[in-house]
Formats: sequence, C-alpha cells, structure tokens
Amino acid sequence: MSGDLWKIIRDEVSTQLFNEPDMGGYLSRRILRHDSLSAALADLLASKLACCDMPEETLRQTITGAHLSDPSIVTALQNDLLAVRQRDAAVSHYSTALLYFKGFQALQAYRVAHWLWQQERTAMALYMQSQISQVFTVDIHPAARIGSGILVDHATGIVIGETCVLDDNISILQGVTLGGTGKDTGDRHPKIRSGVLLSAGAIVLGNVVIGEGAKVAAGSVVLHDVEPHTTVAGIPAVKVGKPRAAAPALDMNHELNPGD
Repeated sequence: MSGDLWKIIRDEVSTQLFNEPDMGGYLSRRILRHDSLSAALADLLASKLACCDMPEETLRQTITGAHLSDPSIVTALQNDLLAVRQRDAAVSHYSTALLYFKGFQALQAYRVAHWLWQQERTAMALYMQSQISQVFTVDIHPAARIGSGILVDHATGIVIGETCVLDDNISILQGVTLGGTGKDTGDRHPKIRSGVLLSAGAIVLGNVVIGEGAKVAAGSVVLHDVEPHTTVAGIPAVKVGKPRAAAPALDMNHELNPGD
C-alpha cells in the first residue's frame, strides 16, 4: 500500500508542477526528491518543528528513527492520510493533506512524540509536544494513545490529555477538548471508541467513555459516559437521538436526528 500511495502522491505533484511551475522548488524539495512517504514526511515535519536550539537535521534523524523502529507509525500515517482523503470534502488529492493540512501534520508529529515517550525519552517527547502546540495550535500529550484512521479537521485549538485513549476511525473537528476535570489524578481523561464523531468545539471532561459510533454535537460539554450509537448535545450534554450511520466519523453528518 505504501508504495502505491507514494506513487499516487508523486503523480499528483508532477501534475501540479506542470500547471504551476513557480512551485517547482517547493514541490521538488518536499516530494519529488524523496523516495518514500516516510522520508518526505520526516523532512517536512523537521523543517516545521526545528528551532535555533534544535537543528532540523536532528529532528529529521529522530523522526526517521521512529519510523524505522516502529513500522506501525508508518501504517498509521497511511491510514490517517486515507481518512482525510475519504472524509474531508475539501480534499481531492492526498498530497494536499500531506503538504498543507496542519491537523494531519500535527497528528503525525504526535506519533513520533508518543514513540519517544514509550522509549522513556521524555525530554525530547515534551519538546515535540511544545513545538506541535506552537506551530500547529494542537496540544496532544505524548502519553495519549491514539489509533489510526484519524481525521483531525481544521485542527485549531484541539487539546488531548495525557491519559486519553482514542480507538481507530475517529473524526475530530476544531476546538475539541478531551481533558480532565482539574481535580482528579491518575487515569483522568476520556476514552473515545471507534467510529465516533466529535464536532467542532465539543468538550469531553474526565475519565468518561464515548461509546462506539456515538456523535457529540458542536459546542457540547460531556461529563458522563455516552452510550454507543447515541447522539448527545447541549451543556451538559444529553441524549438527543441516534446517528443515521453506524460510524458517524466516516460519513461526517453533523445533523442531530432528534427522535431517531
């Protein structure tokens, strides 16, 4: 899959270069000079997250090392890229998400930070978290556990806490907070099951479970568990219906469907 996807991305960029020759330097540096999706992403993230005290080459080697050490990171990034292409109506090319979508880029940088955290390289993991927050306005603790096939749409203002667990195939819009209540310690953050859609501005606080295939409406505040295949809305959030699809994360339908 990786080779096929990379070929598609290179073909997309070659067409773009034909139509927009002034972007030749950028597209060559970011895509055409690389031999794999992993290498291109490592170079892109390193250039964005480097600073005067953390050279780009050091970050590039760190990211490449993570990809080589744990192939599941590369598998996850492919699944995330497929999720963006399939679910985001604004995306007609894989290369668009790879090059320009900060939600996708922030998530892939988190995956490296998480690998560093697991290797007990906490200082570098926390550096990555800090830079991800500053550059992409997305704050994901490196200890959080996030599956694959994740769409992080628009991304601005997303917060995901230390003990959060996100299963596969989840869609998250801008301004979503998966946080603690501020008074608990230990396992204190939400658990989001597969197929869940978290609409813009949704806030989920505490060690609560959002069940499989549930939908949290925009601007809602969730303080208690949400049953599977249930739509909740309001402050505090209450059940208002059921999603029309088994996995609302996949169809991205934000209607509340009251009375279903």
